[in-house]
Amino acid sequence: MVTTPAVEKPSTADELARKLQEAASSKLAVVPVGGGKARGMGGAPGRCDVELHTTRLNRVIEHSQADMVVSVEAGITLEALQEELAKSGQFLPLDPFSSPGHTIGGLLATGWTGPLRLRYGSPRDFLIGIRVALPDGKLASGGGRVVKNVSGYDMMKLHYGALGSLGVIVAASFKVFPKPLYDLTVTSEGGWDDADRALAMPVTPAALEIFSDGRVLARFTGSHDAVDRVIGDLGWTVEDRSIWGRHSGRSPARWARIAAPRTALRGLVDASSVMATRAKAEAVGGTLVMLAAPDDFMREVGAWGTPPATLEIMRRLKRAFDPDGVLNPGRFVI
Repeated sequence: MVTTPAVEKPSTADELARKLQEAASSKLAVVPVGGGKARGMGGAPGRCDVELHTTRLNRVIEHSQADMVVSVEAGITLEALQEELAKSGQFLPLDPFSSPGHTIGGLLATGWTGPLRLRYGSPRDFLIGIRVALPDGKLASGGGRVVKNVSGYDMMKLHYGALGSLGVIVAASFKVFPKPLYDLTVTSEGGWDDADRALAMPVTPAALEIFSDGRVLARFTGSHDAVDRVIGDLGWTVEDRSIWGRHSGRSPARWARIAAPRTALRGLVDASSVMATRAKAEAVGGTLVMLAAPDDFMREVGAWGTPPATLEIMRRLKRAFDPDGVLNPGRFVI
């Protein structure tokens, strides 16, 4: 018999932690839910008795414009946070696919990024503090609200990308960035060769995308003179910047994230299938993780690929944080 999971929508971190503890004490399986944009990632949950939504935890806790630091609750959407930061001429360099609607907690739990990763890295590079609800009902914190905070165990990286399998992120603090003085996007039809040209310029792109038809999209930021000089040398066609918003709205029914050395990417994406691409990626020390696919296809190819050498360590961490296995059972690697 299929039962409909209970849906909990707490409005404070303390309430969420209490709901999680109540479910865990009854051995109920809990699936954390943010914006629901990455539901297709990972394995199908083995059980789901309680959906624990974070969307009512949507406040900006503190924004220090001078220190360029912001603290927010995990259920705030990326768009709402960007709107708040824009009032001070600042932004968080995140532009994930399947937008809009991502929550900050969801982005941290999944590790999703977008084209701006080329210039700014992933959120783990500018995440400076995190607060997490654990199955025992406690709220644990790591890092802080200052950039140079390295005390204690690095819980931030432990929960980043863990799909809520160790705890539920309820708040986070970030270093933020000033909006660029100049932001120009250009396009060409030259495929990989033109992409290599752009990446070799004195001012490298903040974002660069190569499409299957050979089109290249590059975003340059910085001073007017420097950007205009690079654009002039490239000779590409100027494109309206709004194209990035349309691009971030993409959410294919079947897609994957490949992580590999840049020099190897060209050969990887020429492979004929997911399994062949994954094998090539793993051969050069990379990975291929499915972000979404029909259930039958996901079962056939697997979400994660070859288990990492650290698998036993991951299992020990899972047992330490979630001894009864109530958080997202079956969804993550362990």
